[in-house]
Amino acid sequence: MTEEHYDALVIGSGASGSFAAKELTEQGLSVLLLEAGRETKPEDFDPSRKRKGHRDINIWERARATLKGQPVQARAAFFSEQFGHFFVNDRQNPYTTPKDAPFLWIRGQQGGGRLHSFGRVLLRWNDDDFNIRSRTGKGADWPFTYADLAPYYDEVETLLGLYGNTDNVESLPDGVYAAPAKLTPAEEQFREITEKRWPERRVVSWRYIAPDPERTPKPLRDALATGNLTVRYNTSASRILTETGGRKATGAEVIDRTTGKRETVRAGLVVVCASPVESVRLLLNSASSEHPQGLANSSGLLGRYFMDQLPCLAAGSFPAAKGWMVDDAAPTDPFYNPSGGIFIPRFGQDGVGDPNGDFSYQGSIGRMVADENAPARLSFFGFGRMAAHADNRITLDPQRKDAWGQPVPHIRCVPQAEDHDLLSRQIETMAELVGNAGGELEFYGSPHGLKEMGRGAFPEADAFSRFMFRRWFRKTMCMGAAIHESGGARMGASPEEAVLDPFNRSFDIPNLAVTDASAFPSSGTSGTTLTIMALTVRACRNLAADYKAGRL
Repeated sequence: MTEEHYDALVIGSGASGSFAAKELTEQGLSVLLLEAGRETKPEDFDPSRKRKGHRDINIWERARATLKGQPVQARAAFFSEQFGHFFVNDRQNPYTTPKDAPFLWIRGQQGGGRLHSFGRVLLRWNDDDFNIRSRTGKGADWPFTYADLAPYYDEVETLLGLYGNTDNVESLPDGVYAAPAKLTPAEEQFREITEKRWPERRVVSWRYIAPDPERTPKPLRDALATGNLTVRYNTSASRILTETGGRKATGAEVIDRTTGKRETVRAGLVVVCASPVESVRLLLNSASSEHPQGLANSSGLLGRYFMDQLPCLAAGSFPAAKGWMVDDAAPTDPFYNPSGGIFIPRFGQDGVGDPNGDFSYQGSIGRMVADENAPARLSFFGFGRMAAHADNRITLDPQRKDAWGQPVPHIRCVPQAEDHDLLSRQIETMAELVGNAGGELEFYGSPHGLKEMGRGAFPEADAFSRFMFRRWFRKTMCMGAAIHESGGARMGASPEEAVLDPFNRSFDIPNLAVTDASAFPSSGTSGTTLTIMALTVRACRNLAADYKAGRL
């Protein structure tokens, strides 16, 4: 690369990086986008890889992936060989954890990041998510309200074209929908039974985006269309550079992952969008004489208050309905399977907003392959709000290096007593919901362990697969399994309590922003992706305005 100077450098091309590139280029700025992985090609979406639903544990798929270098990625609850090439090679990208506190770090490195493998569910958060300290007396409030973020939610949803319905649920604000979403007949039955007994426990359809037939994410296509975007693939940032005095970011030192060559890129703005662990790792590795504890870390909080959501998983049957249904709400895609399902938002023990009920459930009934006269299959995944604890943090492990010679992250994400209490209520409530509707659970599990009932987990699978499922369960359903990690560079109202200001900019270095979920002060109880996207648009619009006005 030459020493060309760009207006902005964006690091990462996933949910946050793609929207950062779109917003900054549309504001007229020249942008260099760095993606550590490869550019996706048409063969990445080969229809021959597609599976027609699933009905087994896919132990052999996971075993093959493990042998190929993905022992961590293969433990993701929804891993399959169909999407295996969208997950990283763990041998090249190692990390460490405390021996007694495993963390499942699921990653994707290619143009678009995890947008090629995530569930495509996009849900809004509300003030119960943002006003954590005000509501619970613990943690930290976000430095804005739902009303501040709502217009940006609108923009993102309008651009992406969501499938969803207006549900009027207080804990899950409605959005902008391009088309309605559907429930299966089994899900309709479940909803009717559940809401009749507990009117406050609302059962709604997923709010999701359909697979994009053009494969390159829409915000990246829009950014490229401006003519202001340059993309460099297979290139990772090793450290962010600052000018003498350390008050202004000037670019980054980068590594060409193909040749191993190190180079320097220059930019007037730096926007870090690499995902929570990677973004914090980069800032810590950018330590200098002016920033000995890591870049943007005068508060000493960089890396701290790292979180995931508390995960639990259950599966079984729903005898009141038979067989399965293919959801035709969205156009059929030659590579991706149909989306859709049910979501049960936070409802609390005493109504909306009760911190004792800070959890939600995402699931499906009658969407998994089943014989025509067999009971419909059901599955649920629960997400609980993990409390923010200062000693849960990302640090650098000086004893380990990745394939490109960079120190690997050390991840500590240990649930505390209040988290375990919440997780227990979350599991009990999930079993209660299924049982009340006439469902028959075969197992449920969480970081607390696996419990089987009736015919046990995956009763139709072979004995060896069932044995391996039980043996691997604790390694699969540990922290990180929700794949909603957040925190580590949290935003706040003052530099004493946060790393980033209310617009995602570093308090220490105003032309440096971090817009992925590392900015989150709390973990929430539903997917992080839509909030990441909306935050990024808001942050980059503000950043570009100040840059063009000469204030940075």
